Amino acid sequence: MPAPASSCRIAIKAVPNAPSNAVAGWVGGVLKVRVHAPALEGRANAELCDFLADALGLPRRAVSVAHGGKSRQKVLQIDGLTLAEAQAKLGV
Repeated sequence: MPAPASSCRIAIKAVPNAPSNAVAGWVGGVLKVRVHAPALEGRANAELCDFLADALGLPRRAVSVAHGGKSRQKVLQIDGLTLAEAQAKLGV
């Protein structure tokens, strides 16, 4: 499968069990994202990817966890946008 025309990776600090899904902003080069789902059986990862795909206007399959599946510190792979485009769409 060929690589997407534009893609990027974003370092994320996930905060599970939050009251609602929200992008909290940048903390030292890492994007802090609150997710409502608990960190059980991959539910927080799935909700994180769903939430960011929706926020970026991308299909769900375009956002995936590249590293850190069981950690709060993660790296997400975003296919279809450059880093600058992703930052602009997230408004942070």
